[in-house]
Amino acid sequence: MSESGFNLGLDDPSQAGVYFATNDDLRTMGMAARDAGLLARSIDLRGCKTKATLLLRISIALDIPTGSGRNWDALSDQLRDLAWLPAPGYALLFDDAGDLRDADEASFDTLLDILQEAATEWAGRGIPFWAFLALAEDEFEQPD
Repeated sequence: MSESGFNLGLDDPSQAGVYFATNDDLRTMGMAARDAGLLARSIDLRGCKTKATLLLRISIALDIPTGSGRNWDALSDQLRDLAWLPAPGYALLFDDAGDLRDADEASFDTLLDILQEAATEWAGRGIPFWAFLALAEDEFEQPD
């Protein structure tokens, strides 16, 4: 049991990966990640419409060292390294991811691929790496 009273299994690298959630769910996921001992970082994508803005916001949220490249290859390398942020695991919480998806679907899809590649590589090292991307609640199927 965790401090919050429930355990979502976020300490299990074999289950880690890229998942969609609602903005309301991100707060809970952040608390659960911290309870699991993971480093949780929020990345606000509200109004994010370009690759350049996306890479800047990720860089700031993750304190990526100055001088690091700002392109897809650099992001991929950075997310599979994170040596400057040592932790037993990671949870990236992307608020309002639908804004980027709606404005630049190609960048959104590339981001998903890079996040999944990072999760797979971290899992191979026995370290959980989660990415939760918030979409509007009406984009999720509701039970009948």
